[in-house]
Amino acid sequence: MQSIIFGVGLCGLAALAYAAWATRSVLAASAGNAKMQEIAGAIREGAEAYLTRQYTTIAIVGLVVVVITWLLLSIHAAIGFLVGAVLSGVAGFIGMLVSVRANVRTADAAAKSLSAGLDVAFKSGAITGMLVAGLALLGVVSYFAVLTLGLGFSVTDRTVIDGLVSLGFGASLISIFARLGGGIFTKGADVGGDLVGKVEAGIPEDDPRNPATIADNVGDNVGDCAGMAADLFETYAVTVVATMVLGAIFFAGSELAATFMIYPLAICATCILTSIVGTFFVRLGSNGSIMGALYKGFWATTGLSVIGLALATWAVIGFGDAGQTSAGLVLNGTSLFLCGIVGLAVTALIVVITEYYTGIDSRPVRSISQASVTGHGTNVIQGLAVSLEATALPTLVIVAGIVSTYQLGGLYGTGIAVTAMLGVAGMIVALDAFGPVTDNAGGIAEMAGLPEDVRKSTDALDAVGNTTKAVTKGYAIGSAGLGALVLFAAYNYDLQYFIQQSATSDAYSYFRGVEPDFALTNPFVVVGLLLGGLIPYLFGGIAMTAVGRAGSAVVEEVRRQFREKPGIMAGTERPDYARAVDLLTRAAIREMIVPSLLPVLAPIVVYFGVYLIAGKSEAFSAVGAMLLGVIVTGLFVAISMTSGGGAWDNAKKSFEDGFVDAAGVTHLKGSEAHKASVTGDTVGDPYKDTAGPAVNPAIKITNIVALLLLAVLAHG
Repeated sequence: MQSIIFGVGLCGLAALAYAAWATRSVLAASAGNAKMQEIAGAIREGAEAYLTRQYTTIAIVGLVVVVITWLLLSIHAAIGFLVGAVLSGVAGFIGMLVSVRANVRTADAAAKSLSAGLDVAFKSGAITGMLVAGLALLGVVSYFAVLTLGLGFSVTDRTVIDGLVSLGFGASLISIFARLGGGIFTKGADVGGDLVGKVEAGIPEDDPRNPATIADNVGDNVGDCAGMAADLFETYAVTVVATMVLGAIFFAGSELAATFMIYPLAICATCILTSIVGTFFVRLGSNGSIMGALYKGFWATTGLSVIGLALATWAVIGFGDAGQTSAGLVLNGTSLFLCGIVGLAVTALIVVITEYYTGIDSRPVRSISQASVTGHGTNVIQGLAVSLEATALPTLVIVAGIVSTYQLGGLYGTGIAVTAMLGVAGMIVALDAFGPVTDNAGGIAEMAGLPEDVRKSTDALDAVGNTTKAVTKGYAIGSAGLGALVLFAAYNYDLQYFIQQSATSDAYSYFRGVEPDFALTNPFVVVGLLLGGLIPYLFGGIAMTAVGRAGSAVVEEVRRQFREKPGIMAGTERPDYARAVDLLTRAAIREMIVPSLLPVLAPIVVYFGVYLIAGKSEAFSAVGAMLLGVIVTGLFVAISMTSGGGAWDNAKKSFEDGFVDAAGVTHLKGSEAHKASVTGDTVGDPYKDTAGPAVNPAIKITNIVALLLLAVLAHG
């Protein structure tokens, strides 16, 4: 066991070493002329200022939670929470620091060639990807090693389980704040800037005369880079922890528990190495396809991960019968290996499906562009239709994944499938973090007045970046849905464990007499399902409203500056960019608090509310049902919002090079059809970059809090 843990740690360090090498390579590239560096400096200053204030606010909340965790559980759980929270923040912050330096270098590289621009942008994205995977794996394996090898706790001791779950909780809490706060900032700037700049003033996107332009570019980094990094970090950590907890529960009291807790760590370790190798396959081919170049890296990583999965299986459990769970299920190494293959297949299918629904030349996007020809209303109608339709295929893929893995290896097999999905997170996050860098590069090229051919290169990179961001969100949501199912299973098995132990141990006397009933004939189960189903909708509604308020404030600010400084439009006065950045910073920090606490408090409120009415058994039943309700509706809400928003965005971009409608008429940028597409994109912005992605951590944090609630009640 010790040698495998050591090897897993080395693989995590390899990810950090790659990130360090790539950072040095990116920073060695030219940062362009003085004007480009001035603009990039303003973006960097705004992003660093926002994240510093955001993390300061989160740190205050985090310290309170650390104390509460210490008092209600143990010092080990409190330290676990701190490890997860700090590493999640570090992954996002370092990723942002690189992206705000890579943007100007991408713009300068794109002036030389499209291939050079792609190389710098992707390499900067890969830095964030490897930081996410490396830090998440190192955090989990290091704390597991400290608790078991260092402090001598048994792998199935409640101290170890509570410590790991608390680590996941720390990552989740940071993630939901970062995702929501960054999303409110970036979309407030984007929506406000577009409405006044493009629609009212008729100036291009990223025009330096728009006071919201710098804020928009800042938002790309704090939302799509730092926010997504924190999001995937917590998905990675929580999924690995949940699968380890299932292994501990299924093999409690058995020597096999350590084997089945280490297996998911070994899978992630080998997949980090395959992701590193995969990054070197990203090269622009003779056909000039940017998406094709990125897919080379993704498919290489996926194919090599099959070999890595086989090596992890052989090294840890072998390919024969590996052991019998407490429920009597015999787990087989070959079957678990196949579960991992299913996880990789689910990842590939979700990537392809999301790319289909958001790709600029795809049927769904073109249908929204066509609807724009007849006006704003038809654009919105078709965009909503696409967003609803986009839930079907991913859901069928996830259903197939659940059924097949359960047949192969029970719920532990499903956990292994999700672990394999998250194993390639390094490459997937690289594809996402590529997006804000290329978006910023285009803005810098526009504001610095670079030649038109440079802007064409950055626009081509940005259009692909929109798709890769949507692909990553689809991947994150799909893995979150499966991962939350594993957490839901952990809640149920943990509850049964405490009930069984209460018969012979006074330590768990709180659970004596508890008989949960999850039948649909139980009205409190129906109540739990309804309340759980409500959370993603209410959460999404609050998030959308927050973006609307922030966007309205930006609209008023930009209008004020245009009104009071007429020289801005004439190019003789400089807009006050810092005022818009500061306005959004204050709005985002203020608006993120209430919705972020909703999934944290929901399980606690439901438990004690039902407990006061009907007692412990019904309360545990209601909470379990609530978790399932959150998973089901959260999956649909998140996929619908992210895919629909991505389709709206690229429908707008289709007019920039001229959209040819069904009648053969070409509609250019600035046409009435283009203005209608801007309206749709304005609706889709908070859909895809704020509310939808933030539902992802909300799903998991609800499940994690429920698990911790069991632990707190068990501690008396």
